[in-house]
Amino acid sequence: MIHVNNVSMKFDLGVEASSFKQQFIDLLSGKRKKDKKDFLALNDVSFDIKQGEVIGIIGSNGAGKSTLLKVVSGVMKPTKGKVVVNGAISPMIELGAGFDYELTARENIYLNGAILGYSKKFIDDKFEEIVEFSELRGFLDAPVRNFSSGMVAKLAFSIATVVDPEILIVDEILSVGDLKFQEKSKQKMMSMIKGGTTVLYVSHSLDSIRDLCDRVIWLEHGQIIEIGKTKEICDKYYKEQMK
Repeated sequence: MIHVNNVSMKFDLGVEASSFKQQFIDLLSGKRKKDKKDFLALNDVSFDIKQGEVIGIIGSNGAGKSTLLKVVSGVMKPTKGKVVVNGAISPMIELGAGFDYELTARENIYLNGAILGYSKKFIDDKFEEIVEFSELRGFLDAPVRNFSSGMVAKLAFSIATVVDPEILIVDEILSVGDLKFQEKSKQKMMSMIKGGTTVLYVSHSLDSIRDLCDRVIWLEHGQIIEIGKTKEICDKYYKEQMK
C-alpha cells in the first residue's frame, strides 16, 4: 500500500545576512558570508507497508520522523528516491495548520473540512458529530485565536477523524488535550485500526507504540536502524536510550 524506495531529503541550512545592519556588523567583525550547508534529514530510506498494517516510527529528536511523514503524505517532495501510495491519505501531522485563526470554530470546521476534501453537504451531515467529539460546543462562535493549543488540537482532530481514511498518517496526536480527550483519541484510533485503516504513527510514547503497532521502524539521523516486530524494536530502542 505504501512503498518508499531509497528516499533522501536534503535541506539547506545556510543562512544569508538578512539586513544591511547585519551585513555591516559582519563586515566590522570580520565574518564572511556563510557558505551553503546541507542537512540530510532522510538518507536512503526504504520500506514497504501492507494494507491494514499499523506501523510505528520511533527515534530521538531530529531523527527525521516528522520529515518522513511529510514526504509520505506528499507535503514534501523528496530530494531523491520515490514514494508510491495506493490509497487516500488523511494526514494528522500539524493539527490546526489549515485553520484561519481570525475565524470562529464553526467557520473553521467548514474551512478545514474543505481543505481535507469534504463537501459542504458532508460537513453539514457530520457537523454535530464533529462538535460532540471536540467537546467545544460552548465555543463554536468564538474566534480560534482565543483558543488554547489543546482546544485547537481537539477541534482539528475531530474534523480530521470524522471519516475513516484508507491511510492515516499520525504525528504525536494522542498527546493532545486533557487526559480524558487523549483516551477518546486513542479509542477513535483503535476503531479506525479495527476497520482496516493503514496507519503510520510517530510517537515518543513507547507505551502507545506497543499498544497500537504491528511493526516498528527505528530511525536515527535520517537512517533506518532497524525494522521489526514492535516489542523487539521498542526494547532495543529503550536499552539504547538508557545507556
